[in-house]
Formats: sequence, structure tokens, C-alpha cells
Amino acid sequence: MRNTARWAAALGLTAAAVCGPLTGAAVAAPGAAPSSLYAPSALVLTTGHGNDAATATPERAVTLSCAPTASGTHPAPAEACAELRGLDGDLDALKPADGVMCTKVYDPVVVTLQGVWQGQRVSYERTFGNACMRDAVGGSLFAF
Repeated sequence: MRNTARWAAALGLTAAAVCGPLTGAAVAAPGAAPSSLYAPSALVLTTGHGNDAATATPERAVTLSCAPTASGTHPAPAEACAELRGLDGDLDALKPADGVMCTKVYDPVVVTLQGVWQGQRVSYERTFGNACMRDAVGGSLFAF
């Protein structure tokens, strides 16, 4: 039951983040020019302690919309969107920042990212050994 409620909440946030930017186009005046030539980018990011998203309890969740402008409940949407653009949306390319040293204490933290990136459906999950390792890799993207 607990996982069902968690997934229902995540799907609800994803639907709101993905469909929210699209509702403005539905109510636009007929013949109005599109506000952007770029596909919408709307994501839901979560973080929590645990080995994987299926067993971890989400501790925080934010929305991030990168097109047509950076917005959402993410505390630094412009920086997070710039980081995603720098990776060309390939989250597997995230590397630890130079000079960051973390302890080897194992306290797993899982992050998820789901939604639409430049018109393509994305789903990402990654488990880090601890919060320091997550922060070293995520930069502003996972800083919420």
C-alpha cells in the first residue's frame, strides 16, 4: 500500500509537471503563434534514503520545467536546466566534481528524474553511497 501511494503521488506530480505547460497552448487564441519552437521539458525529481526507488521513502520532490523558460519548485531552476543542457539530457554522463572528497560511510541515497526532456520521455534512477556523493555528482540539479 505504501508503494502504491508513493507511485500515485509521483505520477500525479509528473502529470502536473508535464501537462501544466501544455494547458496554456490549449486555451490560446486561435491563430496565435507558438511561444517557442522548442519541445517542452518538464521533470519531477525526487530524493530519498534507500537502495532503490521501489523501497526508498521519498524525502523531497520538486518540479523542473526548462522550456520555454526555466521554472518550477526547484530552488535553482535556471542552473539545473543549464546543467541538463550541458549534458544534452544524458544523465549517465554526470561525473563527480573535481576536488570533492566524501567519506566511505554507506548511507544510500536514491534520486529519480521522470518526465519529458526536449519532447522525449525520460526516466532516470541512480543510487549514491551517501548524500555527499550525490551532491558531488549532481551539482545544482540534485540540490533541493
